[in-house]
Amino acid sequence: MSEYVLRTRAIGKKYGANFALDNVSVEVKRGWIYGLIGLNGAGKTTFMRAVAGLIAPTSGDVELFGESGEAALGRGRRRMGQSIETPAVYPHMSAKENLEVQRILGGVPDRDAAERVLKIVGLTDTGSKKVRNFSLGMKQRLALAIALITNPEFLMLDEPANGLDPKGIIETRELMRRLAKEQGLTLLVSSHLLDELEQVATHYGILHKGKIVKHLSAEELSREMRRYLRIVTPDAPKTVALLREAFGVTDVKAVSKNEIRVYEQLGRVSEINARLVAEGIAVEGIGVAEQKLEEYFVALTGGDR
Repeated sequence: MSEYVLRTRAIGKKYGANFALDNVSVEVKRGWIYGLIGLNGAGKTTFMRAVAGLIAPTSGDVELFGESGEAALGRGRRRMGQSIETPAVYPHMSAKENLEVQRILGGVPDRDAAERVLKIVGLTDTGSKKVRNFSLGMKQRLALAIALITNPEFLMLDEPANGLDPKGIIETRELMRRLAKEQGLTLLVSSHLLDELEQVATHYGILHKGKIVKHLSAEELSREMRRYLRIVTPDAPKTVALLREAFGVTDVKAVSKNEIRVYEQLGRVSEINARLVAEGIAVEGIGVAEQKLEEYFVALTGGDR
């Protein structure tokens, strides 16, 4: 049994003269929650559609569960669940009726599968309510239920928190964690909500303008995201000058008119604070902080937000 659920080798997808994907190579091992990070239009959905067989890559290869080739990919895709873009549902049916259709189409013999999946996604209380009357959050949960109905080993979710309120986002995050931990699923999750994805992913691929610019684990990301001393003061220029003169600080920058970040000498917080106060500089806040995933992404991709 291959330790890799998914491998792509130099996947490319070209539309006319433009590359939506350009030599994208990704590896996802069993048990991972792989976060595919990128701006809207970066190629995340195109990549997932290529893996799911919804579009044909212009170049490169896809391998699922250690196998490649048309017949093997067909077998592998039957072991996958996916929610990409808007799922196909019957709006005049209830959630359970929709799932029952998907169960039959997917060849799932378990007649209790719909009830089981509704419980997993928290839709057991919808009863006979028609899907056309569902809220956006409920529709997102139904899309996830449809992806789970065939009891997949590998789950691909395209922007699962898109359009959800804060409560829905938290619930979706917790659900992904449970699926990985309790049911042993491997997940590939795309998102542009970077700080949210940071709370669930074990590994990351950063996709920018159709290219993978970085692969790293959560541990590697934690090491690469820089810690810094954050100083809030109404006199940023004077503070920067004093830090350079009195403490020999060189790696320092003002990120706004009243916030400074110092990337060295983080063990001298008390000493720096005392000196600033002694020099008559108002210190409204001081402490060690850590760069957020969004800031890391912006720095890595050259400033694009």
